[in-house]
Amino acid sequence: MATPPAPVRGMIPERTAAVNDLAIVRNHLSYASSLERRLISDIDIVVIHCTELPDLLTARSYGEHIQYPESGTGNSGHFYIERNGRIEEWVPSERIAHHVRGFNERSIGIELVNRGRYPDWLDSRNQSMCEPYAAEQIDSLIRLLSHLSERLPGLRFVTGHETLDTTLVPATDNPGELVRRKQDPGPMFEWEDLLGQTELTYFAPT
Repeated sequence: MATPPAPVRGMIPERTAAVNDLAIVRNHLSYASSLERRLISDIDIVVIHCTELPDLLTARSYGEHIQYPESGTGNSGHFYIERNGRIEEWVPSERIAHHVRGFNERSIGIELVNRGRYPDWLDSRNQSMCEPYAAEQIDSLIRLLSHLSERLPGLRFVTGHETLDTTLVPATDNPGELVRRKQDPGPMFEWEDLLGQTELTYFAPT
């Protein structure tokens, strides 16, 4: 098995669905119905992200921003988990969300609200990610993974955005220096604890 990264110690919701005592607030993006459809059976990976933004409201404004004029859609995950554990569904699982290069068609994106490197994501002097993940947030993540495992028959893997996107880009403060484009969920995320509480297998490309 691949080894996960080592840890370091808006809108009005439409309705709430309770699944095994797990409340999921359906708060779909305005363009969700324009995203490409897929078969639920094609989904085999969950990708864990963090928003690298200060709060859910800011994340929503980024999610609603149209990045692809030809389809009228933008970038987002499927689910967002607040620091207090509240879960919102922004894109239905049967739609392909734009959240990770090369793996969108087969994956579910889960975003944890966390500042990450905000607001200077690509500044070489600001590459540490220091905000810990709240216990309530991780508890909701574990329960959401259990729910998805029951609902998606082909789901087998879980991984991090940083594992699937290892692109290096010029730093904004020094173009001669390269930094990671994506580092989430980052060194504060406790992979060992998560993997001990899910039947999903950690995935890394070979």
